[in-house]
Amino acid sequence: MAPEGATVGRIPFPDEEGLTPEQRRVVDAVVAGPRGVLVGPLRAALHRPDLADAWQRFGAMLRYDTSLPPRLSELAILVTARRWNSQLEWHVHAAAAEKAGLPVSAMESLRVGETPHFDDEADAEVYEFSRELQICGQVGEETYRKIRNRWGAVGVVELTTLIGYYTLVSMTLNAHHIPLPDGAESPLELGGPCPEDGSLPVRLAAIPASTSRADGSAS
Repeated sequence: MAPEGATVGRIPFPDEEGLTPEQRRVVDAVVAGPRGVLVGPLRAALHRPDLADAWQRFGAMLRYDTSLPPRLSELAILVTARRWNSQLEWHVHAAAAEKAGLPVSAMESLRVGETPHFDDEADAEVYEFSRELQICGQVGEETYRKIRNRWGAVGVVELTTLIGYYTLVSMTLNAHHIPLPDGAESPLELGGPCPEDGSLPVRLAAIPASTSRADGSAS
């Protein structure tokens, strides 16, 4: 953690030596869990320990304990990170996605705003579900049916919640300017500035539809 009173990004983080008992309990739970370290939005949430505790338990369940394989969870997270131009979220989860077996070529296409190609239909289905929900705020009937048919009602609920949770993560990282690790370069090109006249929408990353098979047919 940062020294007491120091600011990393826009927000000060509690010092390791100055943690309250409630904060210490949360930090110990995170370190003992699958994350192994307190990073990202949890450092900000630690200012409200009960919020941080609920956050870390909810996030750990969605990232590590759903019916979806890690490759697909990480793909949905990357779509979310790209949509909201969340540099740290992309930095962390691109590495996790590659480790989980997501094709590097598809990840790179998503990173630069080009049409990704997926040989695996399950990848293409999760990508399209995530894309539609992030871009349109809705999911089409065919896209929804594919996810429910493959993963059941539990899986489609988990996927939707995962996307919503990592939208929260993205917004937290962006609002507080929580930085990348020392020496890491920003992986994403940002969209335009927030308009000053109150108009919507703010220009965010475009996420094109994918191709899913070698013949180039649409997913």
